Amino acid sequence: METVKLAREAMATRFEIVLHGDNPISLRAAGEEALEEIEWVEAQLSIYRTDSQINHANLRAAFQPVKLEPTIFELLKHCEHLSSVTQGAFDITLGPLVRCWGFMGGAGQLPAPEAIAAAQALVGMHHVHLDEQAYTVQFDREGVLLDLGSIGKGYALERAKEILVENGIQSALIHGGTSTVATIGIPPDQDAWKIAITQPTEETEETTTMGIAELTGNALSVSAVWGKSFKTGDREYGHVLDARTGQPTAGAVQAAVTLPSATDADALSTAL
Repeated sequence: METVKLAREAMATRFEIVLHGDNPISLRAAGEEALEEIEWVEAQLSIYRTDSQINHANLRAAFQPVKLEPTIFELLKHCEHLSSVTQGAFDITLGPLVRCWGFMGGAGQLPAPEAIAAAQALVGMHHVHLDEQAYTVQFDREGVLLDLGSIGKGYALERAKEILVENGIQSALIHGGTSTVATIGIPPDQDAWKIAITQPTEETEETTTMGIAELTGNALSVSAVWGKSFKTGDREYGHVLDARTGQPTAGAVQAAVTLPSATDADALSTAL
């Protein structure tokens, strides 16, 4: 049994793949194709790339319907569904709030209440209209901004996993930034992929293990309030924002979700 490991930077994070099988050349070829798929997803979803489909929609959808590539349109439809079933806890229209709180490319800032109210008026999937016949998206007002950062890594991993399965891979693990993991089968001579769910301690940079997730072809995603945050006075403000309040979430340290779909695990860990 051979093992091949590959890695690539994408979506401002590091993606790594571990593949097991009999033919290292085939394993490497499949892994490279999967990593290329992750890069393709980034090229479509990034709000920082001028040529991405999401950026194209953000610039024009308030003025006219914008046609999308079918797989990206279906992803937006799925985001609409996830927003509905989580009663707005998951919301890809958070862009104005993310920008308002200084987390869009920055370390964060405390905005004025009126700025939060103005941003929140632009947030909500009811501002986004998806035409299933024409594969178009349109906003009902100027200033609406799609940001798929809360689901993009999971979606990229799921697309990459599909590529590996199509290439006959039966044992593999893919992770993006250590927060989202997708698996195929199990590792050689083991009964599951065992992933530690850790929490940094406040006093030191060391981490403590909160639990072990055992994956056998399913996915894991962890969302936490640390990583990107700022402190004002006695309070620390994290980057996970609640569209319903306009405020950073409070009262939860982290949420971990295991599901068959990496896309859903990524979205629902954020929602929780």
